[in-house]
Amino acid sequence: MNKHSCFHCGIEHTNKVTIAFADKNFCCNGCKTVFEIFNESELTDYYSIEKTPGKIPEAIQGKYDYLTNESIVEKLLEFQDDELAIVTLHIPYIHCSSCIWILENLNRLLPAVSSSTVNFPKKTARIIYKKSETDLKGIAELLGSIGYDPYISLESIESNTDKKLHRELLYKIAVAGFAFGNSMLMAFPEYFEVDEFWLNQYKTFFRWLIFAFSVPVVFYAGRDYFVSAFKGLRKGLLNIDVPISLGISVLFIRSTIEIIFDLGQGYFDSMNGLVFFLLLGKFFQQRTYNFLSFERDYKSYFPIAVTRVKNKIEEVVQIIDIEKGDRLLIRSQELIPIDGIIIKGNASIDYSFVTGESTPVAKESGDKIYAGGKQLNGVIEIEAFKTVSQSYLTQLWSNDVFNKKKNEHFKGITDKISKNFTIAVLLIAAISGAYWFTIESYKAINVITAVLIIACPCALALSAPFTLGNMLRIFGRHKFYLKNATVIENLADINHLIFDKTGTITSTDKHTINFEGDELTTEEFINIKSLLRNSNHPLSRMLYDFLPQEPITTSFEFNEIIGKGIEGIINEHLYKLGSASLVNKANTMLNETAIHIEIDGNYRGKFIFKNNYRKGTKELFNKLQQSFKLSILSGDNDGEKETLSTLLSNKTELHFNQKPEDKLDHIKNLQENKDKVLMLGDGLNDAGALAQSNVGIAISENINVFSPACDGIIDASVFEKIPLFLKLAKQSITVIKFSFIFSFVYNIIGLYFAVTGQLSPIIAAILMPLSSISIVTFVTICTNYIGQKLKA
Repeated sequence: MNKHSCFHCGIEHTNKVTIAFADKNFCCNGCKTVFEIFNESELTDYYSIEKTPGKIPEAIQGKYDYLTNESIVEKLLEFQDDELAIVTLHIPYIHCSSCIWILENLNRLLPAVSSSTVNFPKKTARIIYKKSETDLKGIAELLGSIGYDPYISLESIESNTDKKLHRELLYKIAVAGFAFGNSMLMAFPEYFEVDEFWLNQYKTFFRWLIFAFSVPVVFYAGRDYFVSAFKGLRKGLLNIDVPISLGISVLFIRSTIEIIFDLGQGYFDSMNGLVFFLLLGKFFQQRTYNFLSFERDYKSYFPIAVTRVKNKIEEVVQIIDIEKGDRLLIRSQELIPIDGIIIKGNASIDYSFVTGESTPVAKESGDKIYAGGKQLNGVIEIEAFKTVSQSYLTQLWSNDVFNKKKNEHFKGITDKISKNFTIAVLLIAAISGAYWFTIESYKAINVITAVLIIACPCALALSAPFTLGNMLRIFGRHKFYLKNATVIENLADINHLIFDKTGTITSTDKHTINFEGDELTTEEFINIKSLLRNSNHPLSRMLYDFLPQEPITTSFEFNEIIGKGIEGIINEHLYKLGSASLVNKANTMLNETAIHIEIDGNYRGKFIFKNNYRKGTKELFNKLQQSFKLSILSGDNDGEKETLSTLLSNKTELHFNQKPEDKLDHIKNLQENKDKVLMLGDGLNDAGALAQSNVGIAISENINVFSPACDGIIDASVFEKIPLFLKLAKQSITVIKFSFIFSFVYNIIGLYFAVTGQLSPIIAAILMPLSSISIVTFVTICTNYIGQKLKA
C-alpha cells in the first residue's frame, strides 16, 4: 500500500483512508475541514509556518508546560467552574482583519473552545473553553501552532505587555531619529553644493554611510507599515499604510539607484525624517489612547454597593471598600461582585453574564464562587478571598455576549472615507507624478512622495474616537457611566424618553410606610422581614429597613416572581408579599404604592408607601418636554395618576399596571414608528425594556444595580442633570462634524502644495503627524470646554 502524509497534520496514512481535496491528501474530514476554512479565507500561509503545521511546532514544544501547574493557571484564569474556564491572553501578533477572523474562529480548529473574542486595540483574545476537553496549555499551544504565540506574565499580563510594546516603539523612534539626524548632518555640505577637496574626496563614502544608516530605518523602524499594507492587500483592502509604505519604498529605491550610479545623494535624509515623524505621531496617539483607557477603566468606577455583615450588623458599602476576609450578603437577583466562599446558604448562580451560558449552577456552603454570577433565589453569605477589580467589572459589563447591535455612524463614515481616500490619493500621486515627469523629471519623485504622505485620513479617523472617548471620561467623572463610545452617538439621536416610576423618579432615601389590615404577630413580622432580606427590589429594601424586627437566619424556601413579588415557606407557613395580582386582590384606585401580604392563602393587609419623588423632578420634565417626547411606564396601579399629572409636564404620557413584557412591547411599538427610545429604569424588573431600547440607562441608588442589558449607569445624585448629559451628547457630534471639516480643509490645502511641487517630502512628513496632533488637541479642548457645564 502507498503511504501519504496528511497535508494538514503531517500524519502518515494509507491510501485506504485518503481524502483528496484541492490536489491535497488528508487523513480525515477534520483536517480537510480545517484546510477548507483557511483556504476560503486566504489564510493558507499558515502552512508555511511548519512542514507539519497541524502538529505543535518544535519551537514551542515544552514552552507552555508550566501551564499545567494549577496554582499558576488559577492566577491567569479570570473565571472557572466545573465545566468552563475563561482566560484573556495578550497576543502582540494581531495585526489585521485576517488575524481577528482566525482568532475568533478557534472553535473550528479546536472544538473544546466554546468562543473567542478579540479586542483589536488592546491585542487581546478572551477565550472560553471546556475544561474536560482541553486545558490552558492546550490553548496556548494551539495559538502558538498557528503563529499567534500569547505573551504570558504572571505579574501583570497587560501592563507588562504594554510596557514591552511601548519600549519597542521607543526603540524604533530612537533608530529613526539617530539615522535622521546623522544623515542630515552628513548630507549638509551637498545641500549647498560646497566644492571642497576633502568633501569631494569622501563624498561617496558619506553617501554609502547614509545608506547604511537608512537600512535599519526601512527594515526595522518602518517594518510595521509594510506588514500592515501587505496583509491588507492580501485581503483585498487598501488601508492607509499602503500609500505610506509606497512613499517610503519610492524614496529608498530611488535614493539607492542614485548612489549606485553616482547620480546624486538621494533622499535618504527625507526618508529617515519621514519614518521618524510618522513614529512620533503614532507614539502621541498611543499615549493619548492609553490615557483615555486608564481614565475609563480605573477612575470611572461603577457606583455598585453591596451589603457587608460585620459583627452581625449589616451595612451597605461600595465594592471598592471590600477587603479580603469580609463577609458579604448576596440577595436574590444580585450580582456577586467578588470571588469568595459560601459561608451560609445554598446558591443557584446564573453565570450568563460571564460565559453566555444561562443554565444555573448549584453551589453549597463551602463551595468557591466567582465574581460575575447572579444569585437567582434566596440570600447567601460569602467570605471574600480577593479584592474587587474594577477593570474586571468593566470587561464583564462590555462582554460581547450582551452587546446590542447599535449603529456606529461615524465609524462607518470614517471607514468609507478612509477606503475611498486611499484610492483617491494613489490616483492623485500617479497623475501628478506623470505630469511632473514630463515637465521637470527630477521633481516627480518629490511630488509623488509628498502627495502620498501629506494626504492622510489619520486625522479624520481620530476625530470620532477621541471626541467620544473624552466625553466618556468626562461623563464618568460626573457619575454617568456609559458602556462604550457608541452609546453617545445613540444618545444624540434620542427623541423619546421613557421613565420607570418606582426607584427611578421616586427616591428610596425618604419614605413613609403605614400598615393597613389584620394585626400581625411578632413571629409573622420576623418571617416577613426574613423574606424581604432575600430580595433586592427597591420596595423590599425600603420595607426591610423600616421593620424593626431581627430576621431569622435559618434557610427556608424562597422564590421571586419578577414583576409581581416574592413568596416563601417558613416553618410550614406560605407567605406571599408583593403586588395585588400576586395575592389575587383587585386593584384599588387609591393614591398608593403598596406591598400586599398573604399568609397561608389568607389576605392579611398591606404596607402602604408614601412616594417621595426625586428633587428636581418637575423641573427635569419641564426641560425635557421642550426637546423630547416623554412617557412613564409603571408597574404600579394608577393611584398616583393625579399626583403625577400635577408633578410632570402635561405632555407626558402615563401608563400604569405595566408588566415587564408590557414595557418591552410598548418600546417595540414606538421603535416601529421610527422613535429613538431612551429607557431609564432600576435595572431589575426593567431588564427587558432596557435591552430593547435604543439606549438603556439604569438608575443607581445605594443598591447593587448591574445589568448587561443596560448601556449606562447613572448615579441618582445627578438625576437632574439628564437634560444636560443629552445636550452634551448632541454637542459632541457637532464637535466631530467640525473636526471632519477641519481635516478635509487641511488635506485639500496640503494636496495643493504637494501637487504643485511646493512641498518637500520631509515637510510633508512633519505635517502629517501634526495634523493628527492638531485634531486631537482640537477635539480635546472642545469636549473639555463643553464638559465644564457639568460643574455648574
